[in-house]
Amino acid sequence: MNIKSFAVILAPLVSFLGSCATDEANRYYSPVRYPEKAPSQVAILTSRPAHDFIVIADFQSRGENAKAMQRKAAKIGADAVIVVPLGGYYSLGDQWANSDSQRDSFSRIAATAIKYK
Repeated sequence: MNIKSFAVILAPLVSFLGSCATDEANRYYSPVRYPEKAPSQVAILTSRPAHDFIVIADFQSRGENAKAMQRKAAKIGADAVIVVPLGGYYSLGDQWANSDSQRDSFSRIAATAIKYK
């Protein structure tokens, strides 16, 4: 195989791999291994729940969304995942955080997997 043929094959492969989620970090805190759940059994939250809970893991990623965080939390048996989008766009016309017109734009996402007590 000559160098041109190799480059033609390698370029799309590198491009594909570069389009996957990057800048990913996972930290597990619980010494207990919980059974895996279906993602639909894991609640996606945007703030601290009223129930008492323990934190079992934190996730961070660039290029993923809340559903991806829900799937990760389900794999470790979490009851819920608290999702926080980070970065993104903002509008100078928005005066209050609860009326952020750009709230669905984000460059990174952080999530905390929890287990209810």
